[in-house]
Amino acid sequence: MYLIDYAMNLLVEGYLSLIDTTEPDFIERLKQAARVKMDYYHKNPDVMQFLATVVLTDNVKLPEELEQRLSALQQKGQSILYDNIDPTLFRDDIDVDKAFKLIRWSIEGYQNELINHFKGQKIASVDFDPYWKEFYEYLDILKISFYKK
Repeated sequence: MYLIDYAMNLLVEGYLSLIDTTEPDFIERLKQAARVKMDYYHKNPDVMQFLATVVLTDNVKLPEELEQRLSALQQKGQSILYDNIDPTLFRDDIDVDKAFKLIRWSIEGYQNELINHFKGQKIASVDFDPYWKEFYEYLDILKISFYKK
């Protein structure tokens, strides 16, 4: 339990705190956050793999305090990604709130697909680079679809 707590602290300091929340472009912020996460992963693969194993393993039962902390950490990550986004970047002919939700659902769906794909696998043996490349390609498609030219 100490290691989970320690790893969460490292994640906040080395990843979440480095995301530029002043970037008003939602998709650019997602790209930037993904780059920071990839850099952090390459510098701290053991921490990321450990936390991924904790999150992806169904039979790990965390104490209530750590469960709440993990939930709060996930909410903080969501806030960092989704707060203070400039809605004027979106096309005028679409509902910005609906476009924002569609983008969020797309990202969450991709994330859930990867989580299900990696369940039961040894995270240490996974090459994430192709998944990052694919993620950037999806973001580019979303930008073309929803943003002004």
